[in-house]
Amino acid sequence: AQRLWVCRNIMAASPPSAPGEPAPPPPPLQYSLLLQHLVGDKRQPRVWDPATFGGIPCPPKSEEQKMVERVMESCPFKAALACVGGFVLGGAFGIFTAGIDTNVGFDPKDPYRTPTAKEVLKDMGQRGISYAKNFAIVGAMFSCTECVVESYRGKSDWKNSVISGCITGGAIGFRAGLKAGLIGCGGFAAFSAAVDYYLR
Repeated sequence: AQRLWVCRNIMAASPPSAPGEPAPPPPPLQYSLLLQHLVGDKRQPRVWDPATFGGIPCPPKSEEQKMVERVMESCPFKAALACVGGFVLGGAFGIFTAGIDTNVGFDPKDPYRTPTAKEVLKDMGQRGISYAKNFAIVGAMFSCTECVVESYRGKSDWKNSVISGCITGGAIGFRAGLKAGLIGCGGFAAFSAAVDYYLR
C-alpha cells in the first residue's frame, strides 16, 4: 500500500497536458525517489502498537513497585544477597572437600584408629561452617565494593570487577602483610577480570 501511495504521488507530480494535446507519457519511476519514501527521510513513521503484534501493553509501575526496585538495586541488598549466596556455596564446598579428604577424623595420637561416623560428620560440619563464613565475607565485600565503585564511576563495565577484586583481595591479604596484600590484590583482580570476561 505504501508503494502504491508513492507511485500515485509521483504520477500526480507530473505537469498536466494542455487541452487538445495528447497526454505525455508518465515519467519513469526513479529508484532513488522510491527509496527515499520507503527507507529515507520521506518515510512516514508508524505508531508502534503492542496490540498489533499480539503483545500486552504494560501498565505504568506503581510507587510500591518502584520502591521495591530501588531496594533491590541498592548496595546493602546486593551485599546481603551475595553474603547469603556465599554462605550457602561455601558451606556446600566445605562439606564436599571434607567428604573427599582422607584425613577427616584422623587422630595423630592413634593413627591406626578408625574414626567414627559421628567424628567424621562433626569435622565435615566444622569445615563447612568455616568455608561458609569465609565465602560469605568475601562475597559481601566484593559485592558491596563493586556496587560502590559502579555508583561512583557511573558505568557498568569490566573495570568495576577488576577494581573491586583488587580492593577485596588486598583487604584480605593485608592481614598477612604488605606482600600478601599485593599478591591478593593482583590475583583477585585477575580472577575477577576472567570471570567477568567469561560471563559477558
